[in-house]
Formats: sequence, C-alpha cells, structure tokens
Amino acid sequence: MIHTPLSIFRTAIAALAIGSTALVGATSVAGKAVALPNSGVAIAQATAIPTSSVQQETLYLSPDRAYSYNLTVEQGVTVNGLYLSPGAEIQGQYVPAEGGLRYDANSVIVDGRSYPLNASSGVMEDVKDPRDTTAGSIAEDAGIGAAGGLVLGEILGDAGLGAIVGGAAAGAATGNITADRVVVVEPGEPISLYL
Repeated sequence: MIHTPLSIFRTAIAALAIGSTALVGATSVAGKAVALPNSGVAIAQATAIPTSSVQQETLYLSPDRAYSYNLTVEQGVTVNGLYLSPGAEIQGQYVPAEGGLRYDANSVIVDGRSYPLNASSGVMEDVKDPRDTTAGSIAEDAGIGAAGGLVLGEILGDAGLGAIVGGAAAGAATGNITADRVVVVEPGEPISLYL
C-alpha cells in the first residue's frame, strides 16, 4: 500500500478525531506511541492521571465561570519522567466548556516542589441543581404558586379551589423547570486528567 502525504494527513486527522494526538516522525512520547505500518506517523495514547477532589464537601459549580480548586492523585503514575505518587496535589481550575465544566491542571506538587503540568479532564456535564429540585424546594414553589393562584382568583373573581390547585401545580412545575444548572463534584469522585 502506498502512503501519500494526503493519506498520512487523513490518518492524522482521523486520530485527532478519536482523541489521540498524531506526531509525525515521532518515535516515542510520554505514554505509549503506536506506529502505523509504512506511514511514518505515530499515534500517542493519552496518559491518564486518576485524581479526585481535595474538598471534603460536595461542590455545586455554575457552568459559566471558573473555579480554582485542587485535586489529589489517587493512583501513582509517571508523567514526562516524573512520578506522581498517590496524594500528590494537582493545582488548576474548573473552566467553562460546552455542556458543563472541564478541569485544567497547571501544576503538580511532588515532595514539596511545584512542577508544571498541562492536563485536562473531559467535560463534566451540568445538571439541574439538586438543591433546587428537592421535595422541599418544589413544595415551596407550589406554595408560592398556590398563593399566586389565590391572588389571581380574587382579582378575577374566581378564588375557588381550582385556582389555588392550578397555581400550586404551576408553581411546582415552574420551580422544577427553572432550577439552575450546576456541575456537581462529590468528594472522592474520580476525575481523570489527560495530557
């Protein structure tokens, strides 16, 4: 099979599309490299760093702003010749991304020394804020809706039970639908970072 520059380019684009990095002419990289037969192209497989949040409480993060929090390495891994032992602290921040937040690491603390680290997580998807969709919150919204239904019923001259029940239902539905969207990060939840 003859590999033209166009076929090599297409192979590299395909590799990028599936999340790998194409390194033309590379023979080794951090992690593993897989050479394509007779192509001169090596595909680097991403090194995963298993981490979790350092925070002991659940984080509820808005997907439209950045937050500086640290992560901790859960399992030892070697990155660019540097061994990251379990418990090593990774510094960075959660940043807005399409559909939620992504964690971007900028450094790691190993044995009291800071080393640069350029790694990111996948997108952590946002969800309806679970604090706004609890039974208590929905009941509160229903109560507000019922009061609104009663007031509207008085104004329109029909303050019957139907107006109150209708207002309660509307309040409950609106409260659940309009709940803020957040990214929830639980303590100890695995977060994989990739170089």
